[in-house]
Amino acid sequence: MQFAFLIHESPEAWETRPRDQSDPYVAAWRSYYKAVVAAGVYVGGNPLEVPETATVLRVVDGKMQIQDGPFADTKEQLAGILVIEVPSLDEALEWGARCPVTSMGALEIRPLAPATHRKITE
Repeated sequence: MQFAFLIHESPEAWETRPRDQSDPYVAAWRSYYKAVVAAGVYVGGNPLEVPETATVLRVVDGKMQIQDGPFADTKEQLAGILVIEVPSLDEALEWGARCPVTSMGALEIRPLAPATHRKITE
């Protein structure tokens, strides 16, 4: 089964974190990434730019409506995604517990929907 890890962090964490290789949080992510790759469960993923770079698009009555910035003002913002492939939710939870974000933010673990994907792509 494939699971998406939706990584949520507070805006304060975004603003106060150093952006260089010496940051312990970056080092923890580097170690975590190497572990999921070495275990053969890594499928893909990427961090996202800061929420202020987001653009929300809706089409209403055939016209595009564009909003700059994140969709909602929340305590935590989506910071990135990681997709892993493991046999069960229990194993996904084990990998999730090792994820660096769980010490300062939240990690939403959601199964991917391969049947829906096939409906769209076939």
